[in-house]
Amino acid sequence: MSDTGRAERRTPPVDPRLLRYARASRGFFAAIAVLAIAHTIVIVGVAWLLTRAVTGVIDGMPWSELAATGAWLAGAVAVRSLLLWAREAVSSRAAARVESQLRDGLLDAVDRLGPGWLAERSTTALALTAGRGLAALEAYFGRYLPQLVMTAVATPLLIAVMWWQDAISGLTVVLPLPLIPFFMVLIGLATQTLQARQGSTLRRLASRFADTVQGLGTLKVFGRQHRAVASVERVTDGYRVETMKVLRVSFLSGFALEFLASISVAIIAVSIGFRLIDGSLALGVGLFVLLLAPEASLPLRQVGVQFHAAAEGVAATTDVFEVLDAARDLDAQPDAREAAPRGGALTLRGMRVSRGGRPLAPVSFTATPGSVTVLVGPSGIGKSSVFAALLGTADFSGSATWGERDVRRLAASTWLAWAGQRPGLSAGTVAENVALGDEEPDAALVGASLTAACADDVDPQKVLGVQGAGLSGGQAQRVAVARALYRRARLALPVVAFDEPSAALDAETEASLWRALRAEADGGAVVLLISHRDSARAIADQVIDLAAAEVPA
Repeated sequence: MSDTGRAERRTPPVDPRLLRYARASRGFFAAIAVLAIAHTIVIVGVAWLLTRAVTGVIDGMPWSELAATGAWLAGAVAVRSLLLWAREAVSSRAAARVESQLRDGLLDAVDRLGPGWLAERSTTALALTAGRGLAALEAYFGRYLPQLVMTAVATPLLIAVMWWQDAISGLTVVLPLPLIPFFMVLIGLATQTLQARQGSTLRRLASRFADTVQGLGTLKVFGRQHRAVASVERVTDGYRVETMKVLRVSFLSGFALEFLASISVAIIAVSIGFRLIDGSLALGVGLFVLLLAPEASLPLRQVGVQFHAAAEGVAATTDVFEVLDAARDLDAQPDAREAAPRGGALTLRGMRVSRGGRPLAPVSFTATPGSVTVLVGPSGIGKSSVFAALLGTADFSGSATWGERDVRRLAASTWLAWAGQRPGLSAGTVAENVALGDEEPDAALVGASLTAACADDVDPQKVLGVQGAGLSGGQAQRVAVARALYRRARLALPVVAFDEPSAALDAETEASLWRALRAEADGGAVVLLISHRDSARAIADQVIDLAAAEVPA
C-alpha cells in the first residue's frame, strides 16, 4: 500500500483482526477488564478513605478510629500499587506473546503466498515490520490498550459516582469531556499523516542502508562509497526531521489534553468552594468529588498521550494484517494443487509468460526422461521466466504439462528441483544448505551431491555466514547446484532445472559440471538448462532458441 493510502486509512482503536490473528490478545482484554474494574473500585475507596481521614481530623475523630482509617487507606494504596503492577505484568506478557504469534503468522503467510507475491514487495520493509515494528507492540499493549480499557470502564463508573454524590460536579465533568476525544481525533489525524511519512522515510533508510552494505565492495572499486554515504546521511536527516515533527505534535497534544482536564477540575473546585462557603454542600461530599474529578478524565487523557507511543506498533500490526488477510484470502480459494505423477514428459505448447505486464516469447518443446534441454537466447528474452512459470511464481498463457497434467495444478516441490542464478545460501554449514528442508539429512548423499556438482573441495562442515559468506562466487554456485541434485535424488524428483549454473566457473570446472548434468540425464532425469555458454550445447539433446519466437507489439 502507498504511503498516501496509509495516511488516509482510518484505523480503529482496536483492530478486530487482532483478536482473530493473535489468540493471546483475547485473554489479555479479559484480564485487563477485570483489573480495570478492581482498579476503579480501589480508586473510589482511596478517595472515600482519604476524605474520611481529612474530615475526621477536622471534626476531632477519636485517635483509634483515625488510625484504623489510616491503616485502611494505606492498605488501599498498596492494593492500587499491586493492581498497577499486575496490569504492567499482564501487558508485558501479552505483548510478548502477541508479538511472537503475529511474527510467526507473518512468516507463515509469506511462505503460503509464495515467491511470486514476495517479488512484488520490499523485503526490507517486511523485515522492518517483523522486527522493529512488532517490537513496538510493547508500548501498544503496555500503555495504550490498558488506558483504552480503563477509559471504557473507569470513566463512566467514576462519573456515575460523582453524579450520585453531587449532580452539579457530575455535570461539570461531563460537559467538557467530549472536547478531549474531539481534540484527540484532530491530533490523531495529524499524527497519522506524520507517522506515515516517518515510516516511509524509515523504510527508505533501511532499504538504502541494506543496498549500500550489500554493494559496498563495488562502490569502493569505483570510488563511489562517499556518495553512497552522503545519500544515507540525507535520508537519515530526513528521518530526523520527520521524527521531530511527530514529537512536536505529541508534546502539543499532551499540553492540549492536560489543559482541558485542568480547566474541568478547576471549574469543579471553584464550584465546590463557593457552595462550601454558602453551606449548600458538605465538606465530605465536596472533597470526595474533588478527589475523583481528575481520576475520571485521567484514562481518557492517557489514551491521547499514549497514542503517540503506540502509533508505530499500530502501524506495524496493520501492515501485518494486510499480509495475513492476503494469505487468508488465498486459503479461502479451493486448493487445486496435487502431487505430480512420477513418470511422463514435460510438454510446453505456446507458453507465454507475462512479466511486468509484458508478454514474453512463446515457448514450445517436449522434454522426456533421459534428455537435456538447453534454453538459449539474449538476456531479457524470458528464459528464467520459463523456470519461474514452472515453479508457480509467474502467470502464463498457453499450456505446460507434466505427465499430461497441467503444472498449475501440481505442487512444484513434488516434481521439480531447481538451482537459480543466485545461490540463495543462508547462515549455517554447507551440509545444512545442501540438505535444506530435509529433517533427517543423508550425510553420504550430501557428499555425493557436492562431488557431482564439482564442489568436493568444499568442506560440508564449513560454517557459512549470512547469504553464504565464506565461499567464493563459484563455490556458492556449485553448492546451489549440489542442493538441487540432493533434492532430486532424495525425493526422487523427475525434473531438475539449472539457471546459469556455470556463470562463475572456469572452463575446466564447467566441463566437469556439464558431464555431471549429462550423467543425471542418463540416469533418467529430465534436465533443463539455461546457459549463455556455447559449451552447454555439447551435452544437449535439444536446444530451444527463444530469440526465434516473435513477440507481437
